[in-house]
Amino acid sequence: MPDYPERIGSYRITGKLGEGGMGVVYSAYDTRLNRPVALKVIRGSADEENLRKRFVREGQSAARVNHPNICSLYDAGEEQGHPFLVMELLEGESLAARLARGPLALAEAVQVSLGILAALSALHRAQILHRDLKPSNIFLSTHGVKLLDFGLAKPLAQQDDPDGKTQSEITQQGMIAATPRYASPEQVTGQALDARSDLFSCAAVLFEMLTGKCAFPGDSPLQIFHAILYESPPALGGSAAVSAIDRILNRAMDKRPENRYLAADDMAAELRAVLRLDDAGLPIETRTVKRLIVLPFRALRPDPETDFLAFSLPDAIAASLAGLSSLVVRSSLAAARFAGPAPDLKEIAREADVDVVLTGTLLRAGAQLRLSTQLAEAPGGTLIWSKTSQVELRDIFQLQDSLVNAVVESLALPLTAGEIRRLSHDAPPDASAYDLYLRANELGRDWRNIGAAIELYEKCVAKDPGYAPAWARLGRSRWLADKYADASAEKLAEADSAIRRALELSPDLPLAHNIYAQVQVEEGRALEATKGLLERSKTARNDPELFAGLTHSCRYCGLLEASLAAHQQARRLDPKIPTTVVHTYFLLGDYQSALEASQDDFGYATAVSLAMLGRTSEAIALLKEREQPAPRRLARLFMTALRTMLEGDRRACLEASDELMRGTFRDPEGWYHGARQLAYLGEIERALLALSRAVQWNFSCFTAMASDPWLDSLRGDARFKDLLQLAKTRHEEARRAFIEIGGTEVLGCSV
Repeated sequence: MPDYPERIGSYRITGKLGEGGMGVVYSAYDTRLNRPVALKVIRGSADEENLRKRFVREGQSAARVNHPNICSLYDAGEEQGHPFLVMELLEGESLAARLARGPLALAEAVQVSLGILAALSALHRAQILHRDLKPSNIFLSTHGVKLLDFGLAKPLAQQDDPDGKTQSEITQQGMIAATPRYASPEQVTGQALDARSDLFSCAAVLFEMLTGKCAFPGDSPLQIFHAILYESPPALGGSAAVSAIDRILNRAMDKRPENRYLAADDMAAELRAVLRLDDAGLPIETRTVKRLIVLPFRALRPDPETDFLAFSLPDAIAASLAGLSSLVVRSSLAAARFAGPAPDLKEIAREADVDVVLTGTLLRAGAQLRLSTQLAEAPGGTLIWSKTSQVELRDIFQLQDSLVNAVVESLALPLTAGEIRRLSHDAPPDASAYDLYLRANELGRDWRNIGAAIELYEKCVAKDPGYAPAWARLGRSRWLADKYADASAEKLAEADSAIRRALELSPDLPLAHNIYAQVQVEEGRALEATKGLLERSKTARNDPELFAGLTHSCRYCGLLEASLAAHQQARRLDPKIPTTVVHTYFLLGDYQSALEASQDDFGYATAVSLAMLGRTSEAIALLKEREQPAPRRLARLFMTALRTMLEGDRRACLEASDELMRGTFRDPEGWYHGARQLAYLGEIERALLALSRAVQWNFSCFTAMASDPWLDSLRGDARFKDLLQLAKTRHEEARRAFIEIGGTEVLGCSV
């Protein structure tokens, strides 16, 4: 005898299709309309009120949306106190059944995801969240993807929720009302939900379709929840299309909802672009990516001879590990915020968004140095290893190599041949040269000591001419020392020469590449810098500094959307990394966002954004407070010119502007800002000269120049029109080159 009833209402039962946590699904025949259907009946006792409510809610949610990618609801009823739903009978199999045979090809997985997203888009437009997206609720029918099971679906906007978000449900037993492996972080923590929660789940399903593995593995719900809250899925590689998918997945599965796609349609648009790439059928690789922060070491007893090591040694270790394809390393600037006697791993994990922390203590005893280090998981604090080293002060250089190797080995980081080669040259064999290098790094933290740092770097490379990191930092220091002081062509060439020497010695050195891009931009070679960074991104896509560099160089090419996308990628990898995105927002005319992003600026960007928002008095007060001391002469002149212009002191503004123009200042974006201030004053000849220097040095923000209200006094001049056309031509050249080199796939944006 079959284990199912003969009839339910007017429906003749023909078989059992399956059963889940809430109901049993039968195949049936509608005797009134003569068609096959699927019939879902509530499981268990009809007296279980919560079960009945969820079942009724499923029917109500399904009835509100009619879409090709959502299983249609035909009828609802009740038989002997048991409610039932009547739905279309689908031919095919669930995604869970398909995944049991292995992963899907990339094109097939993307196509399935597009069907899921189309269904989610329809649900979200109807103000419904699905909240339980998983392979068993996705059906691969002969007519396309169908989304099933709305037992956990809820209206998005609740009357008691002024933010229009749905509250995540947690049962009395402490379990979330969702399937653990596919739940979003906000579901796990019981926070308010919106459409981005469903997109997180969709991305987790897509990851599993591509790899055959769960995005967040674990043997228990608690392990899974820990992975969802604190761990990142392995990175994907294998082809340009797979890399593009990896970027989409990372965004959709960001721990913070505000960093995800706003809507299903936005995520779908980027997935469609992936289908236009040449996949070449290459196998998809998965690489686990760890996120590490190296905290400043703590000196157990103050000692003037070794105190510099507390920052400079961990900084050198972090620099060695930065750029590895299987590791994301937080900057030393971010690490400095957590210096202290007893680091709070929970706070560090939350604020720095890391899952591994390296800490240490230093103690000098005579001619020896004792270093105790610990590598621990965060936030749990599980000790991965603890290492104590005692070396002669003259042998400190050995510590960097041993600690870097210990991190690589303990985290089982897979290294490429190039990475192995680079790590073997990250500490010089000359002990005195290494001592000079570390001391220079400590001095270089403060701009006021940059001259002294340059002297030590120069002594270091004189002792060991083959030490690439020292050449790279020497170039950076030369560039920084001159940028806001004299901005001379000679000093810029010296910085360029030092960085190129570093790259000759170590072609894969991330530090050198990222610094060199900044110098190239000021030399008028922004497109060359952009091309170089995009090429390197194909093998170093976990380096936040690289994307911070692209934020800068793309803007000079006029690729403002690409600059914004690069900033977002940099912040995804390192939430605290400083970028120059404030200027990108400004050139886009989004002055409010520019103001909000200006906290890392020396003051000019904040003030000029305030001025564009009509908050002139605030801008003047800020400029008076922050006008730079004499050593940063050019920065002071920029601030003074803007302040006096806003105050209406034309003579003082022109004096400061003329002093800038008589010098050898090279930054083309700086010339653009000077031009717009002069144009605002109606100084046509001066403004055109400044703008000409900006454009000639390849500052190609055509769209900003075409719409900037402060340039209106120039628009009737034929020379301005010629400059605008030249900027447009160079912008188009940069746009074509960006597309040809694969920038749209790397950053996931159109230009």
